[in-house]
Amino acid sequence: MTDEERNATRNEFEKLVNMTPSALRHWLESDESQSVGMTPSGEKVTQRNQSESVGHHMGGRIIEIRRQRSSLTNDDDYRDMRKVVGYIHRHRKQRPAGDIGESRWRKSLMNWGHDPLKDEA
Repeated sequence: MTDEERNATRNEFEKLVNMTPSALRHWLESDESQSVGMTPSGEKVTQRNQSESVGHHMGGRIIEIRRQRSSLTNDDDYRDMRKVVGYIHRHRKQRPAGDIGESRWRKSLMNWGHDPLKDEA
């Protein structure tokens, strides 16, 4: 990955991840957060005591990446930033009709560090 690609990845990541690390940490600790998404094996998560969803796991990675010095960012971090950017872009295109406030769609995006209600503010 070139320096230009790294800069573009970080800029897009910072633009799309609109939850602070502390807000994301608080969200990830909630029952709601742990009750949405899909497991790595493709199982739909519907309750807290199931396997951890991919998005919930990535939420933890997002916090790690945002809290570290950018000079310490490595190839794995950039790979995960690209995953986050790709997921948020794809998932935002699937916005359901109606009120999204309590939707699984919104909660899943929040696990990836993006609260779509902030887009409307």
